[in-house]
Amino acid sequence: MTKYVYDFTEGDKDQKDLLGGKGANLAEMTKLGLPVPPGFTITTEACREYLAHGSAPGELRVQVTMALRQLEDHLGRRLGDRHDPLLVSVRSGAAFSMPGMMETVLNIGLNDASVKGLAEESGDDRFAWDSYRRLIQMFGKTVLEIPGEVFSDALDKAKSAKGVASDVDLDVDDLQALVTVFKDAVRQHCGQDFPQHPREQLDMAIDAVFDSWNTDRARLYRRRERIPQHLGTAVNICTMVFGNLGSSSGTGVAFTRDPATGRTGAYGDYLANAQGEDVVAGIRNTLSLDDLKELDPKSHKQLLKVMRRLETHYRDLCDIEFTIERGTLWMLQTRVGKRTAAAAFRIASTLVDENLITMDEALSRVSGSQLALLMFPQFDRSAPRDLLTKGMAASPGAAVGRAVFDSATAKAWADRGEHVVLVRRETNPDDLEGMIAANGILTARGGKTSHAAVVARGMGKTCVCGAEELDVDNTSRTARIGSIVINEGDEISIDGSTGEIFLGAMPVVPSPVETYLESGVEAALVGADDETAGLVRAVDRLLTHADARRRLAVRANADTAADAARARSLGAQGIGLCRTEHMFLGDRRVLIERVILAGSAAERDEALAALLTLQREDFTELLDTMDGLPVTIRLLDPPLHEFLPDRTELAVKVALAEARGDSGPELDADRKLLAAVERLHESNPMLGLRGVRLGLLTPGLFALQVRALSEAACHQLLAGKDPRFEIMVPLVGSVMELHLVRDEAERILADVAAANGVSLSAPIGTMIELPRAALTAHRIADAADFFSFGTNDLTQTTWGFSRDDVESTVFAAYLEKGVFTISPFETIDADGVGRLVEIAAHEGRTTKPHIKLGVCGEHGGDPESIHFFHRTGLDYVSCSPFRLPVARLEAGRAAITARSASSA
Repeated sequence: MTKYVYDFTEGDKDQKDLLGGKGANLAEMTKLGLPVPPGFTITTEACREYLAHGSAPGELRVQVTMALRQLEDHLGRRLGDRHDPLLVSVRSGAAFSMPGMMETVLNIGLNDASVKGLAEESGDDRFAWDSYRRLIQMFGKTVLEIPGEVFSDALDKAKSAKGVASDVDLDVDDLQALVTVFKDAVRQHCGQDFPQHPREQLDMAIDAVFDSWNTDRARLYRRRERIPQHLGTAVNICTMVFGNLGSSSGTGVAFTRDPATGRTGAYGDYLANAQGEDVVAGIRNTLSLDDLKELDPKSHKQLLKVMRRLETHYRDLCDIEFTIERGTLWMLQTRVGKRTAAAAFRIASTLVDENLITMDEALSRVSGSQLALLMFPQFDRSAPRDLLTKGMAASPGAAVGRAVFDSATAKAWADRGEHVVLVRRETNPDDLEGMIAANGILTARGGKTSHAAVVARGMGKTCVCGAEELDVDNTSRTARIGSIVINEGDEISIDGSTGEIFLGAMPVVPSPVETYLESGVEAALVGADDETAGLVRAVDRLLTHADARRRLAVRANADTAADAARARSLGAQGIGLCRTEHMFLGDRRVLIERVILAGSAAERDEALAALLTLQREDFTELLDTMDGLPVTIRLLDPPLHEFLPDRTELAVKVALAEARGDSGPELDADRKLLAAVERLHESNPMLGLRGVRLGLLTPGLFALQVRALSEAACHQLLAGKDPRFEIMVPLVGSVMELHLVRDEAERILADVAAANGVSLSAPIGTMIELPRAALTAHRIADAADFFSFGTNDLTQTTWGFSRDDVESTVFAAYLEKGVFTISPFETIDADGVGRLVEIAAHEGRTTKPHIKLGVCGEHGGDPESIHFFHRTGLDYVSCSPFRLPVARLEAGRAAITARSASSA
């Protein structure tokens, strides 16, 4: 019989795939001898069986009974007993921490009879009835799917009638009345009474956890984070310990280091006389751990010891949930905590200094995506500031947008191109879609461990929480701060690094990390505070280590000397792609137009001569900027329509002129031009006369470029410089195409070198951007010194769609339906496009073992794709200048990951 249930004493932290993150870590803490309430975990395998067949496997109910009876015997209590009831919590727990899963249900086992037994055993009637109302509220919302507002509105009315602000001020009579109201609500919405049988409550909650795996918000989060949809979730059943037993009890969430900044020291939130989710829900503003020290020194001291032990054991920032029950500390969860990008770099560097991890491990704990976040601009501190109020800095960044007050509006406005800031009293899992859409998140309640803060940090979103002066009115869709009213649609700015909230759109300036990357450490440290200086040094340390570890070289895609200079300052080791067609846009387009539309060889030669001087100047400037580093020049590869007048506009212009009876040389020229455009018109220009085809069918065009490049290189050589250029032929599908271009290019190189009295040679290679080129790479390698994979076009031709057309039409539906987990233009499609890259790399090196292999599509700057290119054995990646630091970091991480995998 398959084992679906594991006691907390049976597992460990390495079994996350089977026991989920919560279950594996509860087992690990139990193994360490920490004070964990007894319990058991239902495996992810049981969830997969449930989802596959629509019901739980028969053995599961039996195994739950066995585990429950062992728990009851161990504690000497029975689930839901009317005299001394055992109560349990039910929590979801997937292998990955995942907002959007079912919220916790506490106090399962309470009913109309056992609530009286709980009151007798605890000696506290109020506690018992508070626990019962919480069960009905949680169970009703998460298991019976009754709108949460039904219960929260009733609770607010009870507090209003009593004239109190907090639920802890309601007495036992108020809570008994609330239980009646809640039970009536269940009956009204479900057509049946709240279940009184404890085992029925437990089984329904278990099934609800399984069902929550496929909620819309869970699927949305998995798509965003690219978590596989088939994994399933575990279920954790844990003996209840109570934080709502008066002032000597409470509940909290703690971090072993600050998850927002990375500072050392214990950070967290605590609520006295509260249960489980109260802290995360943000319904009451919390106390700090320093406040806990004043309230309960003994528990505080024990908590710090446990935190230190867990951080030492996991060798990382730990996120911890705990409850204090009448002075006794219980650990309810731990995990490696989510952190901001800044905290990730500072913590990794600090842990190295503390000799807890190696530099390789430190590098593996940061990512290119986090580095990219640190490169975003920040608010200009010197600009005029209209400060409204200050909340808690929960997740750094500078977010500007229009205020919106619900998730649906946030998504709708973002979809139409608006930048929005989601403003809420507090967020909950139903807000996930809006949180993803928003630039930033602002809440009136909650601390650094609230739902808003935790989810925002995980997504890299700017967040300010606990802005107590902010009065959010969802009905009127306004927020008030004193006499100032923020209406929906008003622009606001929030600073997740300071907690400041401003009216209007604040101007931004480069981040200190961006300053460091472009100008060096010293420039970034000018005027920096200790926190900023620590961050800059940590980024420099880890990026330097990545450069030392990486095998992949990192080049830039750059078309101008200005782009090349910026790329060089950001660490580019060369230019992997210079798109020469970009040199002929704007005023120069007419020159290419003349070449293409020339009616005779003389006209064409005249147009080419005009282009030669311009191209030579461009190439000279580019080679000078990148002196000593390789520069890959791609010969012209424009879809032809980009260099021709618009066919429709030109036809209308001619027709109108003829209708007016115009005549003269201008109309004759337009007629001639229209005839040429009609002759060259293509139904699908992306697959038409472009690339090598344009070069072979337009005499002199590629020759012009090779001559200009050769003469520019000779100029540099004669000036004592070190030009290193490579000629790349685009869109080759047959080795014969490459042979023809190569033969002509080598003749020109030899002629120009002889004329200038220098020695001149250059590698000549091709872009692999067609499936046929990938599949015949063993032949093409005969004529190529290098391959550079043009993964943008290779993706288009492999999938058979145009990026410009499908991104706005097909992709949204494909992502929603799960055909894609991410756009294949963002991260390489390893199974399809990636397979072609692997074939071409292998077969190219079979023919020519030392052929140089690179990639010049934007995948060259995508973190996941870089790891794929490392595994495939490419020599370099090339990406836009802004993404160079990301590529450098990820190339280092890829080398470390590969070493770890090979030694495992």
